[in-house]
Amino acid sequence: MSPKKPVPRLLASELEILEMLWRTERVTLIEAQRALDCSDGYTTIQTRLNRMVKKGLVKRSRSKPAKYSAAIQPEAVTSGDLDLLLDKVSRGKVVPLVAHLVRERSLTDAEVAELKQLIADAEQRASSSPNQEGAR
Repeated sequence: MSPKKPVPRLLASELEILEMLWRTERVTLIEAQRALDCSDGYTTIQTRLNRMVKKGLVKRSRSKPAKYSAAIQPEAVTSGDLDLLLDKVSRGKVVPLVAHLVRERSLTDAEVAELKQLIADAEQRASSSPNQEGAR
C-alpha cells in the first residue's frame, strides 16, 4: 500500500491480525491461526487474510504454503486513527488534545523529553516557514 494512500478504517479483527503479523512478520495460515490464539477456524482466518490482501493491508506470497505478511506499518494505522481522533475530538486543533493528555496522564521523564524535542522541532519548522499561520 502506498504511504500516501490513507489506510482505511480497520475492523477490530483486522487490527488484531495486523498486530500479529507485525510481531511474527511472515506466517502460513496454520501459523496465523496459532498466533492469533482464538477459536476461529482455519477457513475463517483464511477468509479474513484474503480480504485484507484485497484491501492492500496484507501481502500473500506465491510460495506453497502461502506466507502472509503485513503490507502496512503500524505508523500508518496510528496516523490515520490519530488524525480522525483529532478531527472528531478537537476540531483539528492540536493544543486542546495535547493539553488534556499532558494534564491527565503521568508522563515519564523520557516522554517529557520527547515532547520537548517535538516542540523544538515544530518551532524550527515554524520559524523557517514564514507563510505558515502562527509563524513569528
